[in-house]
This record gives sequence, structure tokens and C-alpha cells, in this order.
Amino acid sequence: MQNVIDTVWQDYQKTYFLLTQSLSPDFSFAIITAYNPLGCLLTPSQNRLLDRELQLKILQYQSPYRCLMGVAPDLSHVEKSWAVFIDKNQAVELGREFKQHAIYYVNQGLLSLVACFDQHKSEVQMGAFNQRLRLVSDFPECC
Repeated sequence: MQNVIDTVWQDYQKTYFLLTQSLSPDFSFAIITAYNPLGCLLTPSQNRLLDRELQLKILQYQSPYRCLMGVAPDLSHVEKSWAVFIDKNQAVELGREFKQHAIYYVNQGLLSLVACFDQHKSEVQMGAFNQRLRLVSDFPECC
């Protein structure tokens, strides 16, 4: 029988990203959310509070960042996230701080899924980031 983490891990690999502006493939960046820590579904107001905390933490890096949405392919699940121009180790630490199972990392235009806590999970190469990117004029109402 498959455990919950394995199911979530598979769902993470199906994620698409909504952006209002494209990101250059010339730079490496992490994609991080504070929503629903350790897979526990929180209320919209609880998620917004965590998101504000994450944004304040991101500001401390003094690196460029941009808002985006991580979404299920059918838009049945949407999470506000941040593209942050930090290295992978910093990103994993930030993911741990905000109790996330994983973060995404984009390097040379290639997207990967990186576990934050489970060191036995191998990093998953997910292909070209631009294949998972959907440019939109505005974000959907989500959370």
C-alpha cells in the first residue's frame, strides 16, 4: 500500500506554474510555498499568514523574487508560491523552515523536485521549466 507522502510526491511531479511574466532561463531559482505545511490543509487565512512570514524571510536574502502559483493540471488545487533567486541549499533550508515536504529548483532552464526532509528521496528531474509554465494576465482567486 502506498503511503500519503508517496502520493503527494507523485502529485508534486504533475505541478504547473502560473506566472504573469516569464522568467529568464539564464538564472537559477527556487520555487517555494508556505501553504499547507507538511501536507496539512489549512484555512485560507492561516495560509496567508504563513505566506506573509515567508515573504518577510525572502526579503532577508536581498535577492530578486517573484510571485507565482503552483497548480494542479486541472486547476483543482492552487498554492501561492515564490520564485526566489537563491541557491539550492538555501532553498531546501527555507523549505524546511516552512515545513514543506519539497521545493522545486530551476537550473539552466531545467525543473527539479527536491525533498526537504526525506534524504532517501532522490531529486526528480522534471524537464524544461518552460514546459510547465503558463503565462496568465492575472492569477486565479485561490486562497
